[in-house]
Amino acid sequence: MNILVTGGCGFIGSNFIHYLFDTRDDVLVVNVDKLTYAGNLQNLASIEKKHGGSRYVFVHGDINDASLIMKTMRAHQIDAVVNFAAESHVDRSINDPSPFVTTNINGTQTLLEAARQLDIPRFVQISTDEVYGSLGPEGLFSETTPLAPNSPYSASKASADLLARAYHKTYGMPVVITRCSNNYGPYQFPEKLIPLVFTRAMQDESIPVYGDGLNVRDWIYVRDHCKGVAMALEKGQPGQVYNFGGHAEMANINIIKIILRELGKSESLITFVKDRPGHDRRYAMDFSLATRELGWTPDHDFASGIRETIAWYTSNMKWLRDVQSGEYRTFMNEWYSERK
Repeated sequence: MNILVTGGCGFIGSNFIHYLFDTRDDVLVVNVDKLTYAGNLQNLASIEKKHGGSRYVFVHGDINDASLIMKTMRAHQIDAVVNFAAESHVDRSINDPSPFVTTNINGTQTLLEAARQLDIPRFVQISTDEVYGSLGPEGLFSETTPLAPNSPYSASKASADLLARAYHKTYGMPVVITRCSNNYGPYQFPEKLIPLVFTRAMQDESIPVYGDGLNVRDWIYVRDHCKGVAMALEKGQPGQVYNFGGHAEMANINIIKIILRELGKSESLITFVKDRPGHDRRYAMDFSLATRELGWTPDHDFASGIRETIAWYTSNMKWLRDVQSGEYRTFMNEWYSERK
């Protein structure tokens, strides 16, 4: 299978590419990434070294570039598209929603249209539980839960999902949509909660907590999510939505305390700050459909997943320092220079 992965240098996309090469020996992966601040070529340096030019191809580009997307799909005889490319940070979407509309909505439509014109046999749209809005103290999001996004980010992802659904209903495109709960694991950009807490705790800096810290999320280890996406790619029913979750509901404040305890740091580092606008109170996923139809269940509970995550960051402090300092951009420039 020749797979076009968009946003493959980001957190989840790079983990997905690693998962593919760890579990399959019959794929060609073409990675199209714009390399915004969250895209990091270092995430895939080992893949490039081992498989570059044979089973792995990197294309620096924007998913809104219709000509580039068509050219790339044709050149590599793409069989499937997996769209991870997205602006994904809620706080950034509150400050400026426009890039989220451009990438998450317009970019998805560009990919869908190219795939439709070339009759690509499979299109997987990667989405998020945030499109469902906020839950009360009880209940779970299912695939039939009405969409009720509460931030510009989640609204843009919901819009992309509806476009994907429309391409299936209108044109008969074999589109599958996946929605996951909060991911954590290796290569996550340190603006996100878990790597942010790790980084600030290691430096004995204050850790900001929105509101009362009791906002609840269901956490999924990123490799479990990648396994689910691979199953949806291979076995998902066209037009279907599949939820993936970690069966690990945790309040943000408890996540922070667990990390501090694992690192031997004091809870006095915790600082409560003003809550952000439209902050959803609780997410939790019913992933029973994915279990029934795909045979998917998560392999990690939160205790094992967070230990693996902390161990990875502890062993990869240079990666973290390079991201914090911006040095990873230098790596990208050197990478390009070597190929001129």
